[in-house]
Amino acid sequence: MQRPRPWVIVPGIWNSDPEHWQSRWQAAREAEDGRVVRILPASWGEPEPDDWQAAITRAVEATDEPPVLVAHSLGVLAAARWLASPEASTHPVAGALLVAPPDPDGPGFPDAARGFTAPAGVSHVEDVHLVVSDDDPYCSADRAIEFATVLGATVHRIGAVQHVNVAAGVGWWHEGRALLDTIDGSARSAGPEDVRPA
Repeated sequence: MQRPRPWVIVPGIWNSDPEHWQSRWQAAREAEDGRVVRILPASWGEPEPDDWQAAITRAVEATDEPPVLVAHSLGVLAAARWLASPEASTHPVAGALLVAPPDPDGPGFPDAARGFTAPAGVSHVEDVHLVVSDDDPYCSADRAIEFATVLGATVHRIGAVQHVNVAAGVGWWHEGRALLDTIDGSARSAGPEDVRPA
């Protein structure tokens, strides 16, 4: 079995809390082999796109081989910008799992993140997957699919799972971890069963 590639965790605004699937996956990976890095921007609460882009670059540089980006919410917009930038050409990554992007033009987009924009360029990385929830309050499915088309990403529609976060009742998110395993080269998706909203 191939050893799974490192991960770079790219949370959304205000970072992911301990019960979020990103944090739970990170904790499990740290206990397993330590090959996971979370971005550390200086602007979690009032995010600046350039700061987040630099944080992704630092995190990728901290891995021992090309990693897989694991992004959620605002982190998807940050990762999409990074993947389409020259940084992705000079700092190779193996793939990306992008989950539940928000729409910068939507009514629910936070004012503090107004510097972030919709994806505007094709990813330099081929193995990019965008997960779309059909009832995400922060982005319509059609709009998210537009983002995927711009990036050249594979779309995975997962039904009505809201924003795929703790508030939606999503815990370990077993199905998402299984998808990540196909990207990072691992054949495992061990962990507690996913908690789904009713």
